[in-house]
Amino acid sequence: MTSESSGSADPAKTIALLWGTRRLPRRGPRHALSAGQVIATAIGLADEDKDLAQLSMRRVAETLGVGTMSLYTYVVSRAELVEAMLDSVYGAAVARLRELRPGDWRDGLRQVAAVNWAMYLDHPWMLQVFTGRPPLGPNAIAKYDLELRVVDGVGLTDVEMDAVVTLVHTHVEGVARRKVEAEQAERRTGITDAQWWEAAGPALAEVLDPGRFPVADRVGRAAGEAHQSAFDIEHEYAFGLDRMIEGVEALIRRSGA
Repeated sequence: MTSESSGSADPAKTIALLWGTRRLPRRGPRHALSAGQVIATAIGLADEDKDLAQLSMRRVAETLGVGTMSLYTYVVSRAELVEAMLDSVYGAAVARLRELRPGDWRDGLRQVAAVNWAMYLDHPWMLQVFTGRPPLGPNAIAKYDLELRVVDGVGLTDVEMDAVVTLVHTHVEGVARRKVEAEQAERRTGITDAQWWEAAGPALAEVLDPGRFPVADRVGRAAGEAHQSAFDIEHEYAFGLDRMIEGVEALIRRSGA
């Protein structure tokens, strides 16, 4: 699903945009827009499409009722625009994180996961962007700082704190991507997962010898009966998060904290 990458625009220019230090040219026509308006409009279009493929500088300009070239006064490229969109969405997550009042770090991690889960489901286009080179904006850094505070002082080293937050991010992003892709498949094919299994199940039963794959047959049947489907996204989310928290507990106990 990942089709784009942050960090592909000029780093210095992007950081200037994200931190609001870029100066608009004084000469030329009067500036009728702001970078914030351009970014908000682009986010609205991507949210509506649930996809980045159709997003272009021209489409953003048309939505704003201005010429395409005028946008480059505020955002110098589409790649830079995508990074600014990410940091802007992170701002909403920061607001939610600042409202959290976790009872302990376990509850805190669950709430961090919930904020990220909601972020991806509200803005599924974010899952199309690889953020190995993250947008270095104020919201991205504030989000990271607030998430780290949840596990600060619980007995982890700084490197372990970073790894725990990254682990939560990776889990939530992966399950969210699975959920979004399942919804896209349903829209694309016009049939639900249940309808697909109703058609595929009898055909598979005709060729499958359970004795050849006894463990797969036993476990597959048990999971299917439990979830009434091949998989349950909510179960995957909760199960994985629970196991991660148990693992962090074991790491803290091992450190003697």
